[in-house]
Amino acid sequence: MSNLFESTNPTASVQTDKFFYDNKIVKWFAYATMLWGIVGMLAGILAAFQLVFPALNLGMAATTFGRVRPVHTNAIIFAFVGNGIFMGVYYSLQRLVKARMFSDTLSRIHFWGWQMIIVLAAITLLSGFTSGKEYAELEWPIDILIALVWVIFGINMFGTILKRRERHLYVAIWFYIATFVTVAMLHIVNSMEVPFSWLKSYSMYAGVQDALVQWWYGHNAVAFFLTTPYLGLMYYFIPKASNRPVYSYKLSVIHFWALIFLYIWAGPHHLLYTALPNWAQSLGTVFSIMLIAPSWGGMLNGLLTLRGAWDKVREEPVLKFMVVAVTAYGMATFEGPMLSLKSVNAISHFTDWTIAHVHVGALGWNGFLTFGMFYYLIPKIFRTKLYSVKLANNHFWIGTLGIIFYTVPMYFAGFMQSLAWKQINDDGTLRYQFLDTVKQMQPFYLMRGIGGVLFLIGALIMTYNLIKTIKAGTVLNDEPAEAAPLTKTFIPHATEYWHRWIESRPLQMLVFSLIAVAIGGAIEIIPTFMVKSNIPTIASVKPYTPLELQGRDIYIREGCYLCHSQMIRPFRAEVLRYGEYSKAGEFVYDHPFQWGSKRTGPDLARIGGKYPNSWHFNHMYEPSSISPGTVMPNYPWLFENNIDTAITPAKIRAMQTLGVPYPEGYDQKANKDLLIQANGIALNLSMDKITIKSNKEIVALIAYLQRVGTDIKLEQKATSK
Repeated sequence: MSNLFESTNPTASVQTDKFFYDNKIVKWFAYATMLWGIVGMLAGILAAFQLVFPALNLGMAATTFGRVRPVHTNAIIFAFVGNGIFMGVYYSLQRLVKARMFSDTLSRIHFWGWQMIIVLAAITLLSGFTSGKEYAELEWPIDILIALVWVIFGINMFGTILKRRERHLYVAIWFYIATFVTVAMLHIVNSMEVPFSWLKSYSMYAGVQDALVQWWYGHNAVAFFLTTPYLGLMYYFIPKASNRPVYSYKLSVIHFWALIFLYIWAGPHHLLYTALPNWAQSLGTVFSIMLIAPSWGGMLNGLLTLRGAWDKVREEPVLKFMVVAVTAYGMATFEGPMLSLKSVNAISHFTDWTIAHVHVGALGWNGFLTFGMFYYLIPKIFRTKLYSVKLANNHFWIGTLGIIFYTVPMYFAGFMQSLAWKQINDDGTLRYQFLDTVKQMQPFYLMRGIGGVLFLIGALIMTYNLIKTIKAGTVLNDEPAEAAPLTKTFIPHATEYWHRWIESRPLQMLVFSLIAVAIGGAIEIIPTFMVKSNIPTIASVKPYTPLELQGRDIYIREGCYLCHSQMIRPFRAEVLRYGEYSKAGEFVYDHPFQWGSKRTGPDLARIGGKYPNSWHFNHMYEPSSISPGTVMPNYPWLFENNIDTAITPAKIRAMQTLGVPYPEGYDQKANKDLLIQANGIALNLSMDKITIKSNKEIVALIAYLQRVGTDIKLEQKATSK
């Protein structure tokens, strides 16, 4: 079947090299993908049901929604999908270039290094060590480790390509190269931090700039970690599984270059109607709409590859999974640009509609394509037939049902949330309190959880099926292969197109891919940093006091940003509910920004001074006593843990390094001011018959919450929670 991808070398019958493909590393990554997939899905199911049954937070810090949710997202993205990428790349790359991986040692370092990152991520996130930036929560030592392991993967991949026996690089390899170079760029730029301890740091960027860099990273983590490598895998596995050539080579060329150039511009569509400059928002919208063309070109190229093979699709579970995967990719990449339209985004943003959109891609595209790869790879590596086609078909239908049960209720929930938030009575008051919408979501969240359980059941059926397949077969760790060596001289055919030149030169492909993806990011990010008028300052905005800074770090540690936003958009209903809309200059000392992306709870941008200290105290101790029907967990450890004042000077010095204007030498005086403010809050609480020592974490958190949104003096228009 190699002739589906590579031209036949006329010297192959004269002289050939004998070598072995390394299936052992593929097997290891396959096992890791199965394991972490189940772990990540379990974490997601727990998080889903915590929004229905708050008791499932279990009253422990490590098991609250704010810590479980990032474990779920990181486990699915980097553990499940990440290992799935490496499984597919290590299998396909060797066969596409007709060479064993460059270095068995690098392959194993890559495998064990990646698994160590996953374990460290789980431990640190559950322990509350987080950068506070979605999908980039891991702290600075792990960020460095990720970069090192990623470089090892890249060296191994390029070393393999350079010793190839096929001159032309098949389209799948283009996507692998673009993935490597772009993910490296995104990770390094977004992870620029100033450490102040062995496991904590502050983002180098603040406020609007941090938000732009984060969603430039966040959107393109979806683009270049969850999409481009899987497109490469699609281009390999669909033709292989169907025994048919790719529908259109020309379309694959257009698909690749258009996609990687356009995708990188789309990040600002996550920040529509925010304090981000309008020109950046507009760029994000325009390029998002343009993305429909290459995205659907790729989808159609995958589906049309199966033209004439639909009988085989009905019979083969592998192709069933892949057809639904590519269809889900098409659905998600049409919906994404639609959500970037301001009129649509005004409805969808901060609601569960976004959750539905994300999971069409995660469950349908990434999940089902990974399952299809499993059913294709494992029988081949273990030289046996799949244990049960019937079980595989059952997995397909149960998994499909799980996707439907998950996403459809979330679409309904999103529409209901948005409409309810915006309802205004004839007298100009808000019709619903925010808590009313939380209660309305419960049936939909329950159905979402059931959908997740169904999807997990399907994955467990697959795992059982594959284990039985493995036991019935004999692993072929070193698969013998034979191919003609690459000739040293190459004379291009007169009719070859221009793009053939770069498609036989991997290093040039890397450089041109880097240029293509760097242009959009540079044009959007650099002016936001260099042109002062993009972020107008406000004289009344001052740095956080030491106690408020400690409280802010506690707020981030507990993952409060995952349920609460701090960005009031210029909509009548939002201004009525929360207060004056947010201004860019308010966030210049926010390292990192805390605008949020989902409102499970109300916005907190103007929470400061809205309620007395005793309200915040009771709300954190027993939320339901203040807000009956809330799904917010209680935080008893905040009333027991002492503020870590030993680290206050280091925090102040880190902030000074970032340009926050604390006076010189203030790090040595900060704790004195901290104690004075803490004593004042404790005294105020005692007036409401609440006794608490001033050195407890809850005092610092109250100080931060009472500060948020109070730097600019505006008339508060909020009339409802």
